[in-house]
Amino acid sequence: MRAAVYERYGDPDVLRVEQVARPSPVGNQVLVKIAATSINLSDWECLRGSPFYARIGGLRSPARHTLGSDIAGWVEAVGPDVVEFGPGDEVYGDNLDLKGGFAEFAIAPESALALKPEELTFTEASTIPQAATIAWQGLGGIGPGDRVLVNGGGGGSGSFAIPLAKRFGAHVTGVDNDGKLEFMLSLGADEVVDYRVDDFTKGAAGYDLILDLVAHRSVFAYRRALARGGRYRCVGGSVPTMLRVATIGSIIGRLTGRRIGVLAVKQGPRYFQPVADLCRTGDLRIHIDRRFGLDDVAEALTLVGEGEALGKVVVTIDVE
Repeated sequence: MRAAVYERYGDPDVLRVEQVARPSPVGNQVLVKIAATSINLSDWECLRGSPFYARIGGLRSPARHTLGSDIAGWVEAVGPDVVEFGPGDEVYGDNLDLKGGFAEFAIAPESALALKPEELTFTEASTIPQAATIAWQGLGGIGPGDRVLVNGGGGGSGSFAIPLAKRFGAHVTGVDNDGKLEFMLSLGADEVVDYRVDDFTKGAAGYDLILDLVAHRSVFAYRRALARGGRYRCVGGSVPTMLRVATIGSIIGRLTGRRIGVLAVKQGPRYFQPVADLCRTGDLRIHIDRRFGLDDVAEALTLVGEGEALGKVVVTIDVE
């Protein structure tokens, strides 16, 4: 089978599309014939080996040589312990532990997969598992009238988070680069901020929730931007920033009547299917910037990694 592989951390030019052996499922594993795999920022981080937590399992070289976790496709074969799926089933899921989606076939544990809704294409389904889960869990607890800020609002998770926050009745501010301001407004943002021009932590906004997808500021700045009783949750960012948020931020938050911490994202179908149901019924739109073929994985990763993608980017293997 053909797969995009890499043997060392680095820029996208370390990727090569090559013929490799097709894997065989064992135990509770499922062999999926890939139709589409969406790109997440985690793919870019694992490609480059930065931030440092992206090297977990492979300090000097990657433990998995093919990236791509948000997969959608057909069940080709199953291991002897699989009970929920059989050959021909249309499935999708977040295969974060094993990855392998930038290939014609990938192995995934049964627990990572769900049956694809008939109303969604494979391309659409592949955008949901990781990005939508982050948005759904990151926004937990908000309600009508809350002031919500999404930092990184024009990217993959942001393209779910902004309309979801609006659906919950919040007043939403989206933060990203100037090329994404109009896009965030189209998602439903009430206000938008170009982070290259304005610092959202300065001023008297008093946000009830900040969902930070690209954290890099000080915990004191985040505290300043929150209303009393407000919550700050970061998902991605530099290792020093996330460590400070998890330690100093937690203490500062408690002392000042705010909650500051790192969002521990829970994985699996039970966590991404609520958003999939909204997409299936048309109550939530999926925003796909561009589709790439397997030979263009490097270009697709660059688009996401450099922060230029408007919503989700998808690599398609089979024509739907």
